[in-house]
Amino acid sequence: MAAGGLGISVPRSPFAARRAVTALVFCLLLWEVGTQLHHWTGIKVPGIGKLPSPFMVLSAWMQIVRDPGYWVSWGLSFMRVLGGFLIALACGVPIGLVLGTNKTFRDIAFPVFEIIRPIPPLAWVPAAIIFWPTQELAIIFITFLGGFFTIVLNVFAGARSINLRYLQAATSLGASRSYVFRKIILPATIPSIMVGASVAIGLTWEVVVAAEIISGSSALGSAGGGLGHFIWSSYLGGNYDNIIVGMISIGIAGYCCSAVVRKIGEYMAPWSRKQ
Repeated sequence: MAAGGLGISVPRSPFAARRAVTALVFCLLLWEVGTQLHHWTGIKVPGIGKLPSPFMVLSAWMQIVRDPGYWVSWGLSFMRVLGGFLIALACGVPIGLVLGTNKTFRDIAFPVFEIIRPIPPLAWVPAAIIFWPTQELAIIFITFLGGFFTIVLNVFAGARSINLRYLQAATSLGASRSYVFRKIILPATIPSIMVGASVAIGLTWEVVVAAEIISGSSALGSAGGGLGHFIWSSYLGGNYDNIIVGMISIGIAGYCCSAVVRKIGEYMAPWSRKQ
């Protein structure tokens, strides 16, 4: 299956794992050299020269993993992502299918959808504060918006890409509309659904962390916890090692969630795999 919805097949050979490890090691070495170059030559590398070194970040991480609060932050962010993502999936898939298969509904709803879609999820923060009674619901709503539009667009595109001759052939043979939907339209759009879900789960991590950072800066009231708030608290405390730890934690969490979604997609649509 395509990784991240970009049409790039996921490598499966042992050489792929070696290349991945080599790339990670190279990035770590580049990071180390960039942070230490000013000690060796007095030259600061723009964008990386002020970062803590990988060794410093690793040392800080070894201390943080012993703190239960760090894992609580993981859990809070994960539950918010899961909640927003599942709601986006439950709402986005039906809407995308109806948009792709019903011209009347598409003519009515798609212009409104296209007007709302470009609005960044974080621009909804003031509205979320007003309309949702608790900070937690506001963050989940913003997280939901991060994945909803991506899922709808992918499902819509998948439904619209079905060859019309298949639908006409089934109808001419006496198939009902419900049968055509269950046996042709839905199976044909499963790969698009999973591609949209894979992209959306990454976007929900981006959005939830930003929402938690806003929470930590009191835009949504009292501190709500999570990895975003962990990063913001580390910034306020001048603990730059912990900021990098939080950022890497988000990357790991997003990677794992996307990998799980891709695996589910491969199980649900094995015919769409690319070797």
